[in-house]
Amino acid sequence: MIRTRTVLLLTLALAATPALAQQEISKVNGSITAEAGQAYGDLDTVNGSIRIHDGATAEDASTVNGSITVGDKARAESLETVNGAIRVGKDVQVRKGIETVNGSVFTDRGTVVGGGIETVNGAIGLVATQLGGGIETVNGDVTVGVGSHVKGGIKVEKPHGIRMNAKRDPRIIVGPNAIVDGPLVFERPVTLYVHTSAKVGPVTGATAKPFSTDTAPAE
Repeated sequence: MIRTRTVLLLTLALAATPALAQQEISKVNGSITAEAGQAYGDLDTVNGSIRIHDGATAEDASTVNGSITVGDKARAESLETVNGAIRVGKDVQVRKGIETVNGSVFTDRGTVVGGGIETVNGAIGLVATQLGGGIETVNGDVTVGVGSHVKGGIKVEKPHGIRMNAKRDPRIIVGPNAIVDGPLVFERPVTLYVHTSAKVGPVTGATAKPFSTDTAPAE
């Protein structure tokens, strides 16, 4: 009887313990690395970059001064930085959104983002990416590349409280076989190119220039 009760208690204790404890990493100064194939909780740093290697999983990954790099087939809840670029590899899943203030965002083939992508001063580039939300920027170029699908439209906001010193207007490109559901709203001057095979929603604030080559015309 005692042996049976002991085995039962051990079984219940093991069942109540997570099989893989997710390690959370938080720093003030220093970079963070999520090793390939490992599971992590939140990854937070102030001054440092974050690298999520191939096949790793993480919750929210955020930094203030640093870049974020995500390897192929990795998983994350969200990606956010203030001053730094965000580069996402192939077949990645980001359940929520991607955001940076001063830095570019690039997502590669097969990536799925559940939310939107936002920048203030930084280009946004998608290649064969499924985006569940929209794209928002103020001063960045936007390329919805070949085979990408953006479900929340595109918005380029008018700067508020800052003076624009840009040498040219942002370039907004919707590439071959790309789809942008929802409105394309431009509150400031932009140059808009839409491939003849692409599908877009209603456009406000710009006139689309069609193109049929692999890449948009150079200025």
